[in-house]
Amino acid sequence: MDLNLTPEESSFRDKVRAFLAAELPRAIRDQTRHTRGSAEQIQRWQQILAAHGWGALHWPVAFGGLDATPIQQYLVELECAMAGAPAQLPFGLRMLGPVLIKYGSPAQQQHFLPRILSGEDWWCQGYSEPGSGSDLASLKTKAVREGDDYIVTGQKIFTSLAEYADYVWLAVRTDPEAPKHKGISILMVDT
Repeated sequence: MDLNLTPEESSFRDKVRAFLAAELPRAIRDQTRHTRGSAEQIQRWQQILAAHGWGALHWPVAFGGLDATPIQQYLVELECAMAGAPAQLPFGLRMLGPVLIKYGSPAQQQHFLPRILSGEDWWCQGYSEPGSGSDLASLKTKAVREGDDYIVTGQKIFTSLAEYADYVWLAVRTDPEAPKHKGISILMVDT
């Protein structure tokens, strides 16, 4: 296996380095090199990335992404980390976005994807529960359909960045009669 970069990959890496040198604000870089950064810094960096077409490396171009190869994604993430850029928020970009791209309605895609890409809407993951952590087989939070709505009851804990989130990607039990590894749905819930 050859682990050396191809000439095209080296050229792409150089493009990433030039982008970071020109676009990563010093105030953000200096403050986030050793910390996560504030909500404002993370959001500002996401806006900069999105404005230059770098906001969602793995998304298809048709949805505002770069349709980057795995090597390109690695190079961007590596160079961003080495430059001190804040990490992108994974919940909307890596969890919800790809699901909406594949299964979402056109209305959901048109509303949510640009807002995730720009950092306007923040998402958190609602999986973990008291007494069971992230073991979804033991999920107790339930959602019961009433007309066009779901009534959700239960508790979630360890919800990273929930204090900033506009929405939660919420795991709920919708079929209490199903085996414990089934009958689970994911709802998009306004926080």
